[in-house]
Amino acid sequence: MSTMTVSEAVLSRRSIRAFKPDPVPLEVLQRVMDKARWAPSGCNFQPWEATILTDAPLAELQAKMLASPLQDPIEYSWDQPEVIPECKARLQQVGRAMYQAMAIERADGDARADFVRNNVTSFGAPAVLMCYFDRRMGSPQWSDTGMWLQTIMLLLREEGLDSCPQEFLAMHARLIKDFIGVSDETHIFFCGMAIGYRVEDASVNGFPREREPVNGNVRFLGF
Repeated sequence: MSTMTVSEAVLSRRSIRAFKPDPVPLEVLQRVMDKARWAPSGCNFQPWEATILTDAPLAELQAKMLASPLQDPIEYSWDQPEVIPECKARLQQVGRAMYQAMAIERADGDARADFVRNNVTSFGAPAVLMCYFDRRMGSPQWSDTGMWLQTIMLLLREEGLDSCPQEFLAMHARLIKDFIGVSDETHIFFCGMAIGYRVEDASVNGFPREREPVNGNVRFLGF
């Protein structure tokens, strides 16, 4: 296992969109998930649940998603920040940078459609975590689940692995839940997470993703 520090894991983590086909060892995933149990959660609810798929089951599920339309109504709306002009502009900026890195022109409908299909197949990742939780859980527990997923991403980096959170997979939520044997009536699908080893020289993995300066988002009072 790597001796990577927490800081190194944070600074080297990226949302990877081109993975090697190399399989992810089960014992590594078990080790990561065992440690992730210690992620913080309000009143120690630990609301998160997940199924991790690889190999034949993952390929079968992805084939079903590719052959199915997006569900309607959607599981939940995850694009609300678009109503804020600043957030919409940021989304468009990142989209432009990503498509430029892949040499996909705005008018190239076929190439953009291929990218959507790559989303469904999790960019070639050999393992995908499907995250869901009890529908009775409210906003605080959604935050708890986010902290759990962030903990998983950093633990994966410690192991030399990479990831990509995939809210897009919620557009196939009912199909996914049916496939893995989770009740749509009792559970909401939160997101997927592609897991694997990054293709180091893939341009889509290296396009710049700027961060706001600390004094742009954080204030310090009373020091």
